[in-house]
Amino acid sequence: MSAGYNELFNATIQHLEDLKSRGVRHIAVSQETLRALAQPVPQKLRGSRREEAQTFQMSATGNQPAIQQSLLTSAPTDNLPAPAPLDPQAKAAAFAALRERALACVKCAHLASSRKNVVFGVGSIDAQIMFIGEAPGADEDEQGEPFVGRAGQLLTKIIQAMGLQRADVYIGNILKCRPDTPGQTAGNRKPTADEMTTCIPYLHEQIDLIRPKVIVALGATAVEGLLGKTIGITKLRGTWKTYRGTPLMPTYHPAYLLRNQAMSEKRKVWEDMLAVMEKLEMPISEKQQRFFLKA
Repeated sequence: MSAGYNELFNATIQHLEDLKSRGVRHIAVSQETLRALAQPVPQKLRGSRREEAQTFQMSATGNQPAIQQSLLTSAPTDNLPAPAPLDPQAKAAAFAALRERALACVKCAHLASSRKNVVFGVGSIDAQIMFIGEAPGADEDEQGEPFVGRAGQLLTKIIQAMGLQRADVYIGNILKCRPDTPGQTAGNRKPTADEMTTCIPYLHEQIDLIRPKVIVALGATAVEGLLGKTIGITKLRGTWKTYRGTPLMPTYHPAYLLRNQAMSEKRKVWEDMLAVMEKLEMPISEKQQRFFLKA
């Protein structure tokens, strides 16, 4: 086997091990790559090199390569660099094509059969701030737009309190279909891990195209979907994280503030928004500084 082949092979192994050591459990792999990985191991490989190469073989029980199957199936990519930006015309075209793919998606058959609308996202594709929630609810499913119910109305008020409009930011969700609730006439449920794994590549593409300067993750599920974090949102909120080089602020979901309307909880979320405004060097008035503080 050529020295070039061995060098490339060793570099690939090292790269995957490095990603794994940094907590990255999932990477995007094209169908062409998967087909290539399914090819027989070259007979000339011997010893440990052959054993390592066999980890790239297709597993006996499925269509994924056996190499750290979890590396290939989910979404956290906070340590990976974002792709180069596109020019405005190419960006708009790519975003439109992505939208068409998402609207036609039936990868989760149970969600596709129960949904009324795919909730792709809304706002400016040149936004500096991107708000990301969990999944559409009944109102969002009905209208095909994220955050239009009671929680969405509160999010709109938060955005306006920052001196912005919904059209100035971009709003999306980890899941683009409402999680089905068989046997229930009302209520919502958290997306499953499989549902998030299947759907989140669309969101990753949205983020890579929009290239916001700050991401606001609304609630624990949004943080889990983007960063793979499993500790509680109470411990995470208010502390800057990073998603592929982009500052990310975890905060409470607006629905939490509807359940707990204590002034102290509202102030926590507002402090997170003040931190976002400071990060973006937005003007902050004395009135804004004092929101939700006791007189």
